[in-house]
Amino acid sequence: MGSWEILLTALGLMLLLEGILPFLSPARLREVLAQVVRMDDRSLRIAGLAAMLTGLGLIYLASA
Repeated sequence: MGSWEILLTALGLMLLLEGILPFLSPARLREVLAQVVRMDDRSLRIAGLAAMLTGLGLIYLASA
């Protein structure tokens, strides 16, 4: 599998996962987004860093 195919597969998987919550429970998504809007910048940065490190860890485990 080439680089572009892997990238497109990863992007498709990300979109699939991102679409689960709005599809299953749009009301809950609105609640979650309202909470995110109320978060301060520091908390958002920490959550973003945690998400990136988790993703990096998963990529490492998958490639090992």
